[in-house]
Amino acid sequence: MSYLLALDAGTTSNRAILFDGRGQVLSQAQREFSQYFPQPGWVEQDPVQIYSTMLGVAVEAISQSGIQKKDIQAIGITNQRETTILWDKKTGQPVHRAIVWQCRRTTDRAEALRAAGLTDLIQKKTGLVIDAYFSATKIAYILDQVPGLRDRAKRGEIAFGTVDSYLIYRLTGGRTHATDVSNACRTMLYNIHTEDWDQEILDILDIPREILPQVYPSSHFFGHSQAELLGREIPITGVLGDQQAALFGQACFEPGEAKNTYGTGAFVLMNTGHNPIPSSQGLLTSIAWKMGQETTYALEGSIFVAGSLIQWLRDQLGLMEKASQSEAMARSVEDTHGLMVVPAFTGLGAPYWNSKARGSIVGLSRGANKNHLVRASLEAIALLSYDVIKTMELDSGLDRKVLKVDGGAAQNNFLMETQANILNAPVIRPRSIESTARGAAFMAGIGSGYYRGLEEIKDLWQEDRVFRPQMDPDLRHRLIQDWHHAVKNCLAWTQREE
Repeated sequence: MSYLLALDAGTTSNRAILFDGRGQVLSQAQREFSQYFPQPGWVEQDPVQIYSTMLGVAVEAISQSGIQKKDIQAIGITNQRETTILWDKKTGQPVHRAIVWQCRRTTDRAEALRAAGLTDLIQKKTGLVIDAYFSATKIAYILDQVPGLRDRAKRGEIAFGTVDSYLIYRLTGGRTHATDVSNACRTMLYNIHTEDWDQEILDILDIPREILPQVYPSSHFFGHSQAELLGREIPITGVLGDQQAALFGQACFEPGEAKNTYGTGAFVLMNTGHNPIPSSQGLLTSIAWKMGQETTYALEGSIFVAGSLIQWLRDQLGLMEKASQSEAMARSVEDTHGLMVVPAFTGLGAPYWNSKARGSIVGLSRGANKNHLVRASLEAIALLSYDVIKTMELDSGLDRKVLKVDGGAAQNNFLMETQANILNAPVIRPRSIESTARGAAFMAGIGSGYYRGLEEIKDLWQEDRVFRPQMDPDLRHRLIQDWHHAVKNCLAWTQREE
């Protein structure tokens, strides 16, 4: 039997998972890496630590499995998107810490682009709104901050990549500087219609083309890992940004099929078929994946804070020892006692797109306790998701055929029940919520020829539980009304600051 090794480079940890041909987990290993917060709203990581921890968990997962290394068919890579790394092409060493997708340091640069009247141009070309979330302004920032770096970049001495690209570069010993279309389209530099880096945008931001990786389909041969790293050379044949990988791993292959991944943030993607659908409601048009010459597109709404809200309750407020305790705490009270939480720690994403928004708690009274706050926080994750999903349906004109869920917080049954209640629609959780890693493994299986096509993969997807709505319609209506009022209050505070 052959096996597929998925390298899942997350925002706070790296995982390696070995899958058998049926998509079942054989072994896995996980390791966290450091996060740096130099200033409020700034988030950085060490690229070398990202690589070393990924290599470590890959070796550990292979060792735990007991299989022979020759039986590993291929490697698939999935990664936190938009996170920006620049490195020396000769040494592979970064020239600056990685600037993480969550980092808001380039908000002023993004606002300057909007003020220059570039919103429509960039959205038409890239499918994205102008925001500090994406890689483009992060690249320009690093080129400005490191003395002499832009000149070195123009001489071809410097490479840019998202995390997938850096891992490929290091794993192949510097032989491959590449990415796939699903990651390239999240940089705000890639034209999703011509499927090439856009020279006009590069010129606007003064980013040398020489630093950019080669862009390939998601199922493609990206090179071999060096033999000394994993025991033998293993082909890398699948690469997907984490949210597109989850869509693929959830077998959402038909237009109208959607998934929501509840991770550090929450990310809703809907398959829209082979034509990009522009958004008029602040959603993003992305490339979901490309296999051969066929490109599949998706609409996406990004929620910056989801699982990290529960981590904040645990780590900063000390309300629980484990995030998993949040479910029992939420169920211990009948309601939120009037509390509403708007977790805009790093701004609000779709459909609001206000990068200066900050978190707020409204409706506080003397009778509120920590359980009410936990319940309100879980409801906030579901309500933010509701906003995105309803906007997506309006924008696409597609009937949402299904909502599949995954990610760590999808294990929280209270959250999933709340999501179904607020959407007034079924929510389906698969047997394994490792959709992101599984998507990378499946794509590598396509790229290596192990799987013949999508139908073969679709047959491997298995349902665990369907959460059906049970909330009184009037209560649901009031809850959504109160939520939108809380968001308006949050945004009003932002206007007050200005």
